[in-house]
Amino acid sequence: MKNDVILHFKDGQKLEVRLARPFRSEENELKIIMADAEAQSIFLVDELSAILFLDGSCPINVVRSDHNLEEVVTFDNTTYMVHAETERSSFNGFYAVPAGEDISWRYAFFISHGIKMRSQKRQVGRILSDAGIVSNEDIGEALSLQQKLRTRRVGEILAETANLKQETIERTIKDRCEEGKIPPHVRVGDILVSAWLVTREQVDVALEIQKNGKGKKIGEILIESGLITEEQLLHALAAKFRLRTVDLQQVTPSPETLSILSKDVVNRLKVFPLESSSRNFVVATSTPTDPTITDGLRFITNRNIEIAVATAAQIAEAIDKFYNIKGASRVDALISEMGALQAAVADDEESEGAGAVMVEPDSKMIALVNQILIDAYKKGASDIHFEPGMGKEPFTIRYRVDGECYIAHKIDFSHKAAILSRLKIISNLDIAERRRPQSGKIMLRYEGRKIEYRLEITPTVGSQEDAVLRILAASKPLPLDAMGFSSSNLTKFLEIIAKPYGIILCVGPTGSGKTTTLHSALGHINTPVRKIWTAEDPVEITQPGLRQVQVHPKIGFNFADALRSFLRADPDVIMIGEMRDVETAKIAIEASLTGHLVLSTLHTNSAPETAVRLIEMGMDPFNFADALLGILAQRLARKLCDNCKKPYHPEREEYEDIVHGYGKEWFAAHKMPYHLPELFFMKKEGCEKCGGTGYKGRLAFHELLIGTKNVKDAVKKSIGVEQLRDLAIEEGMRTLRMDGIMKVFQGITDYEQVNKVCL
Repeated sequence: MKNDVILHFKDGQKLEVRLARPFRSEENELKIIMADAEAQSIFLVDELSAILFLDGSCPINVVRSDHNLEEVVTFDNTTYMVHAETERSSFNGFYAVPAGEDISWRYAFFISHGIKMRSQKRQVGRILSDAGIVSNEDIGEALSLQQKLRTRRVGEILAETANLKQETIERTIKDRCEEGKIPPHVRVGDILVSAWLVTREQVDVALEIQKNGKGKKIGEILIESGLITEEQLLHALAAKFRLRTVDLQQVTPSPETLSILSKDVVNRLKVFPLESSSRNFVVATSTPTDPTITDGLRFITNRNIEIAVATAAQIAEAIDKFYNIKGASRVDALISEMGALQAAVADDEESEGAGAVMVEPDSKMIALVNQILIDAYKKGASDIHFEPGMGKEPFTIRYRVDGECYIAHKIDFSHKAAILSRLKIISNLDIAERRRPQSGKIMLRYEGRKIEYRLEITPTVGSQEDAVLRILAASKPLPLDAMGFSSSNLTKFLEIIAKPYGIILCVGPTGSGKTTTLHSALGHINTPVRKIWTAEDPVEITQPGLRQVQVHPKIGFNFADALRSFLRADPDVIMIGEMRDVETAKIAIEASLTGHLVLSTLHTNSAPETAVRLIEMGMDPFNFADALLGILAQRLARKLCDNCKKPYHPEREEYEDIVHGYGKEWFAAHKMPYHLPELFFMKKEGCEKCGGTGYKGRLAFHELLIGTKNVKDAVKKSIGVEQLRDLAIEEGMRTLRMDGIMKVFQGITDYEQVNKVCL
């Protein structure tokens, strides 16, 4: 069966294919059969500029006349001369038949968003005369004037503007020619200036008048002659270019639509936003013949642009009305307050080179969102919370710094939809979906660094949406001796990571620094003689010498798949970002028993609980016990500010409370300090460096359970958490609370922080 259509793509490619089903103009996809194949393929209509039909007759009765003879130019600058339907039958586009002879296709359907320009061949003057607005005689006179303006010489203009006689100008030029004093390519204005007949300023004015006259369009001449109004001209231009006219006094765009363009952009381009969606953007202009408007807006918004026509006066009035709303100055002040933080959204697959940076368009909301993301990063925030208020309550933005949330900014409620939409757009989420949670990510490049943000959108009451971003800044691993380990824990941890095989687990809640600890361990053992594979989601820390893999659960590539692949890739050490399921845990344990050192994380509360939980999940107790090298539980707490913390002697009651928290029996057994007069703790004060909080930075509390012979035997017997905990303490483990209290005695933190993060 022969092909029946030619698909003309936006990039200029043309493909001759056969339709698998009849074309319907209201549908957004085509089912086709490629040449020499029977399998069906699907193309989105939005990828195309036109569909050229090789057989059959046009489903729309298109009358061939001067009124619908059009020139259609597609995105790749291909020009079609056609007779087009004058009433749009579909939002997607319009039907047309070829105007010339010997055309291979019978009729076409042109896609609206694949068309660069659509223009009637009738001139504006003809459209006006056909509509009975002006007479043919008036058009003739205007055309004659236009021709005169285009051929008008500078000498003629100077004769009028400088009060010179034309004869004087001509005689002066003739005399200079006869004297042989005119250099080659000299201009008339220069001759008259040298003859002291006119000044250089008068010549410049004449040249400007000549330039404006040459570019004057027929419509302008008719308006200046008083034959038509600006509104009548705009209706004629709209008819010529098949655009719709709009009365801006009857239009109230949404705040989201208004936020797409900044006030600077609308003033510069003299346009006004009307409607928007995730893919399309409609603006009004009084100069629809200016192609730079469409091209500029397409670049700024990265959307399909539809032009509507309105008068210049209405556009100016609408800009003044809608771009001077309450709260706009607050946004300007906020951007100024955070400083000029230049950042660009980038594809996470881009290279590290400077060429990968994308220039951001000029938009106030885009600038504001970028500023907030970078401001939070610079202030050391781990999370950013965007929280819209009810009704006209302010839009609150909070940062989480050192584990604590605080209000960073409050923005006028009118901007909340625009900010949330911008976050969705740059994380490739559906801006129209407001009823279900959505997850995405944003990549920013700032001062040569790549910063990743994980975005979670959650619907809240009152038809609102909250957005929370986790900041995952690319960083380097810290040396283990800078990780806040106690001396005994550091010694033991260094011993187990030096083992050739076995399993080491790092456990704790989200955000407790587990991945950082494991990367620090890998950094310590990372030498050329060891092959180290890591599977992570996401890859937050990169290290030379490690072979790091990003898993993609959405496409079926999970931790278990990565682990199986690693085992066939000659590993010495394997790091699994998280043991999320039983399958991954079993493979990891088996790998650790076959000569590989395996490190991974788990979401459990304590080290003893982890061992018991894995057995309850179905792990073989004997295999797990044999593989176990150690389990490190950790928490992050706020550190006292080194600049302002003050020493104090604790009251007896406070001291006894700490002893009770540590455990009286173990407090004495571990030879902790007595309540003597020389005992001092540190307390928070507050200063400029810590923002008055008394805390600056964070430190880790650790609980390290080593797989000693007694511990392994206990695991094989599947004993309970409390029994295993007591045994581990006897074997030298310090619980999280114990480690935290030891750091209170060292003056690094206070007991308030210990109580916040430890049971």
